[in-house]
Amino acid sequence: MTEPILHVDLDAFYASVEVLKDPSLNGKPVVVGSAVPRGVIMSASYQARARGLHAAMPSVRARRICPEAVFVPPDFEAYRAYSNRFREILLSFTPVVEPLSLDEAFLDLSGAALLFGHPAMIADRIMASVKGELGLTASVGVGPTKLVAKLASTRAKPDGLLVVSTAGVLDFLHPLPIDALWGIGEKTAALMTRLGIRTVGELARTPAAILERVLGEGQARSLLGLAAGADQRSVVPFEAPKSVSHEETYARDLDDPDEVLREILALSHRVAGRLRAEGYRARTVTLKLRLPSFSTLTRSRTMVKPTDLGSDLFHIGRELFAGLPAGRRRFRLIGVAATGLVEGGAEQVALIREGRWGEAEKALDRIDRRFGPGKAMPASLLDPKPGARRTPRGKR
Repeated sequence: MTEPILHVDLDAFYASVEVLKDPSLNGKPVVVGSAVPRGVIMSASYQARARGLHAAMPSVRARRICPEAVFVPPDFEAYRAYSNRFREILLSFTPVVEPLSLDEAFLDLSGAALLFGHPAMIADRIMASVKGELGLTASVGVGPTKLVAKLASTRAKPDGLLVVSTAGVLDFLHPLPIDALWGIGEKTAALMTRLGIRTVGELARTPAAILERVLGEGQARSLLGLAAGADQRSVVPFEAPKSVSHEETYARDLDDPDEVLREILALSHRVAGRLRAEGYRARTVTLKLRLPSFSTLTRSRTMVKPTDLGSDLFHIGRELFAGLPAGRRRFRLIGVAATGLVEGGAEQVALIREGRWGEAEKALDRIDRRFGPGKAMPASLLDPKPGARRTPRGKR
């Protein structure tokens, strides 16, 4: 089998799930994200994209461009449920599945031909299964390498299949814009353009010595290899996550230290809930704070023992915040990240205090699952004003 790699990508995944949840949205320009002034688009339906909207676009700009856009808040529980069913479909064809995110994955079909036939046939069956079982559409790229398969699926969107043969790799790659290659971001693409390099083919024909002077030897060799279609990476069935994090951009800058601490608490519990759900504990806590000027402060600390408790993450986050240089600051974004992950069973909780907190937070998990997010939370996250109702930012 010369083209054994598939890249399967669900089309406009978040927005498509929202349409499945609410069929009245079908045919409308649906946007998943927050409509607040500082909100950004997470996903846009193809009807919204046709009007110029796209992921990472500020909500304010999206409203100006497309006033009729329907904004829907993200529902990650639903997205994870559909993603799990999507993963099951892929695993029914091969165990060698490398998930990249909730809505895309690489497959290595080297051992699947005898059961299911040529990769293009398997791709057709996957697309049909996704549509029939999930009600979603997928785009699939087939090629000899991960690079080619990924680029092929992008150009097959939406609801398309593109097969690139080994013999046709260069004919496929060379007309593509330079920024299609991995490792070429906005700055590198601008640099290439100044050198008169606009396509992958023009890059491939550029002498290595020129690129090495501009980019350095390592990056130059890497990009020339990709431009020639070389990609030795194999499909890795599973990689443990390196981090679990949550961050939030606020409609107004936060300058009250007590309010900032409440947000750190909420985010800490949100991260801890994810850790417990995925079976991990973390050794390192990172606090991220972005100023109105868009400069970002980050502080980290590694604990002696790993934890999956929001109270522990908050304790470290609070100390990191207290350790910032004196002076009143305003923050437009706050984030909490847990890194240095180990499997949850790798460490035993020894202290009674940890056991009590662990049981309390697991009880919150059970309440969330049964009655919905936000039905129980730390008292500190309740609105202090009598009669006021506050939606906790830490709910999962």
